[in-house]
Amino acid sequence: MKTVQYRPEVNALTMPQSYSVRHIPRDTVGYAGIAERMARNNPGLTKTQAEANLRAAVQAMQEELAEGNRVTLEDAFTITLSFTARLENPDDPLPPLEECLQVRAFASRPFVDAVRKDVQTERLPMTEKLPQINTAEDTVLKLDGVLYAGSALRLKGTDLFFDSELYGGECVLTGTRAGRAVQTKLVSVSDSEVLLLPEIPAQPEPWNNEYIGSIATRYTEHGTLRTGTYRRKLRTPLVINGLAFETGPGILSGAGEAPFARLESGTASASAMIRIQATLDIGDGHIELTLLDMKEGGKAGTPVRVTDNAVYVVNGWENATVSSLSIPVDDFAGLKDFIRSGYAGRLVDVLDIRVA
Repeated sequence: MKTVQYRPEVNALTMPQSYSVRHIPRDTVGYAGIAERMARNNPGLTKTQAEANLRAAVQAMQEELAEGNRVTLEDAFTITLSFTARLENPDDPLPPLEECLQVRAFASRPFVDAVRKDVQTERLPMTEKLPQINTAEDTVLKLDGVLYAGSALRLKGTDLFFDSELYGGECVLTGTRAGRAVQTKLVSVSDSEVLLLPEIPAQPEPWNNEYIGSIATRYTEHGTLRTGTYRRKLRTPLVINGLAFETGPGILSGAGEAPFARLESGTASASAMIRIQATLDIGDGHIELTLLDMKEGGKAGTPVRVTDNAVYVVNGWENATVSSLSIPVDDFAGLKDFIRSGYAGRLVDVLDIRVA
């Protein structure tokens, strides 16, 4: 009997490090494959007849759905329609159906139980040996994913060791818009940890504060150069000189020529480092802006709901040094896509606010 194969994969979004389990399909089976098995299981049925029956069944289910019905095959699965539209008023027309009408399929519990009963699993080895960077933490601010010129960067993982003189390995920081710097100020290098004083390449605009960290190494003298890249982007703190601007500095942005959002003004009793967080609600697509202190799980202000291009005032927590920031969001759609695709729904910038 063939097994169901799976492979453990690093889940870069969890701390401490964990692994997700990925099913590795042996093959993709279509009409012909299912028809062949049907004919094999039912000697009175030919492969041609089975495939014709399958295609007729699919057409019939499409027609039932198009007439507003739900299709339920007992002990198998249910196919139903759903809408993903949002209406401002109850009598608003629907958006185009290609944007809002969905077809969803659900396996029944008896069907799932029957599959599970017959399954034997087989674990496949993880992918070929290469540097695996699991965390990248600034040693002064103690924040993962922060690249701070005033301290050391600690990379932790597996198979990280490299020797630039022996086998030609290197650790590199690359700007997502421009700039590449091979790291030469190495404090220590081992298989499980690399500690370095970061040399951060310049990028064209201050809001281009996003970097990619990678390690390349050879495990033998004549081996292939193998590169491991940290799955999360590294972000440098943004220096904010004063809190009154004609055109405020960009924040919460990436490699673009223009920022998604800016800092327009604010109120602070003294210079301070704080964080601004943007989280995406995958339900209705709004963003929440929140001021955070410099400790994960620490103090936080009240979240502010962002739904369009506008100026939003984000307040700090009680007795915070930075009591409020006024933030114009210039490209809401771009920021939403940026957070979803590049940051798994949560984007954080460190703001180094300096006031006289």
